Amino acid sequence: MNNAVNDGVWSGTWVAERLGVGLEGDDGLRALLGLALRRNPKRAHLLVSHVLGKHVPQSPSVVYDHGFRLGRRVRELLGDTQAASAVVLGYAETATGLGHCVADGLGLAPYLHSTRRPVPGLTPAGGFEESHSHATSHLLLPEDTALLAGDGPLVLVDDEFSTGNTVLNTIRDLHARHPRRHYVVVALVDMRSAEDNARLSRFADDIGARVDLVAAASGTVRLPQDVLRKGQELVARHTPADTPGTTPADAHRPPHDDRTTRIDLHWPPALPDGGRHGFTPAHRARLETALPAMAARVAKALPATARRVLVLGFEELMYAPLRIARELERTLPAEIRYSTTTRSPVLAVDDPGYAIRTRLVFPAHDDPADGPGERYAYNVAGAGFDAVVAVVDSAADTPALHAPDGLLARLAAHTPHVLLAVVPAYAPEPRTLSERASMLPEPLRGPAFSSYPPEDVGWLLQDLSDITLEAPTEEREEAIQSGGAHYAESLPVEYQPSDHYQRLFHTALDTSAARIAQAVGVVTETVLAERSPHPVLVSLARAGTPVGVLMRRWAQHRHGLDLPHYAVSIVRGRSIDANALRWLAAHHEPQDVVFIDGWTGKGAITRELAQAVEDFEATEGITGFDPEIAVLADPGSCVRTYGTREDFLIPSACLNSTVSGLISRTVLRADLVGPDDFHGAKYYRELTGADVSVPFLDAVCARFPDVTDTVDDAVKDLMAADRTPTWAGWQAVERISEEYGIHDVNLVKPGVGETTRVLLRRVPWKILAKAGAGPDLDHVRLLAAQRGVPVEEVGDLPYTCVGLIHPQYTRGATGADGKAVNV
Repeated sequence: MNNAVNDGVWSGTWVAERLGVGLEGDDGLRALLGLALRRNPKRAHLLVSHVLGKHVPQSPSVVYDHGFRLGRRVRELLGDTQAASAVVLGYAETATGLGHCVADGLGLAPYLHSTRRPVPGLTPAGGFEESHSHATSHLLLPEDTALLAGDGPLVLVDDEFSTGNTVLNTIRDLHARHPRRHYVVVALVDMRSAEDNARLSRFADDIGARVDLVAAASGTVRLPQDVLRKGQELVARHTPADTPGTTPADAHRPPHDDRTTRIDLHWPPALPDGGRHGFTPAHRARLETALPAMAARVAKALPATARRVLVLGFEELMYAPLRIARELERTLPAEIRYSTTTRSPVLAVDDPGYAIRTRLVFPAHDDPADGPGERYAYNVAGAGFDAVVAVVDSAADTPALHAPDGLLARLAAHTPHVLLAVVPAYAPEPRTLSERASMLPEPLRGPAFSSYPPEDVGWLLQDLSDITLEAPTEEREEAIQSGGAHYAESLPVEYQPSDHYQRLFHTALDTSAARIAQAVGVVTETVLAERSPHPVLVSLARAGTPVGVLMRRWAQHRHGLDLPHYAVSIVRGRSIDANALRWLAAHHEPQDVVFIDGWTGKGAITRELAQAVEDFEATEGITGFDPEIAVLADPGSCVRTYGTREDFLIPSACLNSTVSGLISRTVLRADLVGPDDFHGAKYYRELTGADVSVPFLDAVCARFPDVTDTVDDAVKDLMAADRTPTWAGWQAVERISEEYGIHDVNLVKPGVGETTRVLLRRVPWKILAKAGAGPDLDHVRLLAAQRGVPVEEVGDLPYTCVGLIHPQYTRGATGADGKAVNV
């Protein structure tokens, strides 16, 4: 089952026949690749490499030689002088070993690979998104920050070059920080379309750099139009109902008695276990010297009768196990194979024409930053191995590894001998919090930055007002959906409201001021009663900022409290501003911090913040921040601390900067925001004539005396109620996404506030309005009419309205007048 052809059948036949996927290209392409189905809503198929050593056990010499030969080709391309100034960068987790082998072939260059494992106190030197992956965020954590600061060639290594999005994201991020003249992209297979080829060429022209490509083979994948739906149906059909996520080979196991044989490798002191923090030619020389003795210790521990042995690496730890396996292959008469465990969820089908025949499922055992979850070992069960040598780093040698349902137990059910070798996990010494915090500036305040009075809010941001960041909405949408840019890298052109629209805002404010004042009072009193008697209000810029100011003013009005209030940046997909958290931890008690936002939609920011705080604690070793957001309105039922769960019109959602202190949405772009900078934003001083930020606050505060009694009654009721989040909003969004054929929850924006944002900032497709919704949607109907967007009334909508972003957006998806068209 471990070769490209099983029983004379190509290992992509099963998928090709059922899904209509075609693999076309070089004659040797099918020898390198098979096909499988992902358990991933973003992409249906998986190209399964037979020579990567990830999903398919393979001869370690075959795996190593493919990477090494690619490295030799890069050296020939660059020449020795340029090769000596190059840096090789591999991608986690699949290409960490391949990239290291390429660096070996290059011979003269240091190696670094991206990682999904943060290190306490170590600030990323960069990062990027892999949009189609099940786990998208990559960090670059070199011990020597100068590693990525040179101007020599950068060699980027991935197992496959499919669309180029990940590579473009990486180059864009790093080029903005440290421009280079030459980039070389290396892959086992180049599967880009002609359009992707052209896009890479345009990108190279735009940044003024040369971008070369080196691949072992090339081709294209032909996909039917409904491949995602068909793939999901196939996965559902072939997943056993009684044991989801488990193949028959793993379903019935005897009780586990952990009799694993532990091997002391005598790993050289202070030698990095891989390229997570950098691996230099000097490190390579030390490893080469130590390898024979380490392999000999493994060989001595193997049973003399073993004739077929698997060396099994661990997720990002691919290179060290590969080198040990290759050394064993040179010295033992046994058949040695190599593969690694993985985070990638893939369907297993025991068919000769399918690349993933079996899978073992076990819990994560390295306390991963993204929390607990399943991990997998493919094509190990039923492969007839007499012994398996599991190689993990010390961070992964945890009780979960040795548990009855852990990896070692899973292996023991399918091989008579399990051995464990642990490589010390290398981690650089981080800078202290005080060193980091001392580098940060004091908060920005009005009138120099924002139209709010200085005491109302301090902005933990940097001022980018003098930089042109705005881009036309259509250009931004195309770049965002194609993976060519992140939404936080530019700003939409600020919407300038018409006289009619401004009248709608003032009418809405008059109508809803008392309702907003009551919600402000309820959420503030709840915070004071349950969170802290002296909270530090930290609003999420910018929608949360007016709410934070109002909560501060309520506390002053009702209790005479002078609460500190700051605004910080959080970016979906890229976390909260960690430097802002460092500043807050250095100046306040983290347990007093209460994060504030305007409203919830489906809860994406709620989840983002929870993950961000967890990551920050793991990275910095600082605890106490409570990730639960306090919001004015929680129609998505995502939080426990709120003023109301009604989906009603909050007038501050009607406008952009002119109701938020004249501050733009926050910006996170590598050439503007360094590792020791706050995220950025602009102050639109030129819009002072249209600013209603302070009048909005004053209109709501004027109603505080009128709602005092109703606030007290509402808080009593709230305290007695079950406020457990149901996440009903998220469930509704998932349903709408599927019903309307969008298949991407990020393009579904529920609630009045989020729908307004869609109409002001994105390319809308259609608006769903709850049947009978009244004046709360007057401004939505006006904006929709101005942009030619249909408004569809829906009877059972859980929100007042939902905005749908155009699901197949290119600039050709709008008419000549810029208005939306249906697909």
